[in-house]
Amino acid sequence: MKKTLYLKFLTGYLIFGILGFILVSTLTYRGLKDQVQRKEAHDLYTESTEIASNYASNYYNGYMKLPELHNHIETLSNYMNTRIRVVGTTGRIIIDSQDSQALAREMEIEGFDISDFGNRYYMVNNFYNNFQGDYLTVFATVTSSYKVRGYVLIHKPVSDISASSTQLLNVVYLTSLLIFLLAFIILLMFTLLVYRPLRKITSVAAAYLNGDFSRKIDIHSQDELGYLAEAFDYMANELNTLEDDQRKFVSNVSHDFRSPLTSIKGYVEAILDGTIPHEMQDKYLNIILFETERLNKLTSSLLELNKYGSHGKTILYISNFDINYIIRMTALTFEGLCKEKHISIELILSGQKLYVTADLAKIQQVIYNLTDNAIKFSYPDSSITIETTEKNEKVFVSVKDSGSGIQKENLKKIWERFYKTDVSRGKDKRGTGLGLSIVREIIQAHNENINVISTEGVGTEFIFTLSLAKDRQE
Repeated sequence: MKKTLYLKFLTGYLIFGILGFILVSTLTYRGLKDQVQRKEAHDLYTESTEIASNYASNYYNGYMKLPELHNHIETLSNYMNTRIRVVGTTGRIIIDSQDSQALAREMEIEGFDISDFGNRYYMVNNFYNNFQGDYLTVFATVTSSYKVRGYVLIHKPVSDISASSTQLLNVVYLTSLLIFLLAFIILLMFTLLVYRPLRKITSVAAAYLNGDFSRKIDIHSQDELGYLAEAFDYMANELNTLEDDQRKFVSNVSHDFRSPLTSIKGYVEAILDGTIPHEMQDKYLNIILFETERLNKLTSSLLELNKYGSHGKTILYISNFDINYIIRMTALTFEGLCKEKHISIELILSGQKLYVTADLAKIQQVIYNLTDNAIKFSYPDSSITIETTEKNEKVFVSVKDSGSGIQKENLKKIWERFYKTDVSRGKDKRGTGLGLSIVREIIQAHNENINVISTEGVGTEFIFTLSLAKDRQE
């Protein structure tokens, strides 16, 4: 099995780590460096302004001698680890914290022009080739008697500022590493909680694809994966049951078609070769006709049942009709058969007329099938009761016989197609095993319910509901 999904997540994790490292090394580093540089420039500007107003101004106003000013500036320079210079407006160096004889040697900063600072109070360069590398230089104006006398310049190597940035960057790297490790822990959790269950599901799904529905998914979590596993298990059970049902269906259809076809073939061959004498042919032709009608009934039942089911849409022609009238007329159709078996049908109907809302033809078929089934399994000299009652806007129709009843373990099976309570299939020659299946499908198509109550040796009662008609006809 391909580990495509896991490889995608692992690749995404590695890409996340690599891109994160590149991002920290470039954008984050530059951002930190610029931020530290701006802060350092601001701090140095504050110091230069302080020197210009408290020391340099005193020197220009005659309140402080040059040696004293130099001592102050040298002390501040050592404290701040910077180079401090006081220059005139033309760039002539008056005091240099690192050169006490700068004034005596009449040193100047060649090309000095305060306008080069532009609208900022600092610049980053080698300051007119005064330094080997880049320096951060800030200036503050020295004024005396409302005139600009010169400038205080503070220089600091950019390398020192970069060192501070690097220290902060190391903290960022450490944080990034912790985030990367946390992401790895999340990846491990994903592997345990998501990927492994998915592997189990896909493995079992592959088995289902090969027709093996016996495997179960061992996932019991109360989340979407657990729900998916339960859905797969349920689907496998249904598919396995469906496969068994298909085998039973083919077997039952083959059996129910083979028996009458074998009889028809045998009797026709016997008539053709003279085994059955001429005077006996009418008897066996009637048998052939009976078997033919049985085949026709079986075919019709299969076609009827094909109209229903969970995958088909049943078309109902809903109308209001008198259910009591339908029951009376259906009972009359069994009059001859009841006389033959010495069975009576007792009708206990609620009122003279009782209108329901349903498909008349299909409900008539339900009553016919249930009555036919009751006669089929009733003992001679017994009675069948068909009753209607009205309750809570529903009509309850009951068909009850006094026959052999159904064993408790077989009650759920009676709705299965081709199921017959007589497993030998020898006694019930008229049945196809589809009548009750058709009944249930019709009732379910009406969104109604049907139940069965049976006691072995006592009898069976089928009860189904219908909606009481709101507009009752008289």
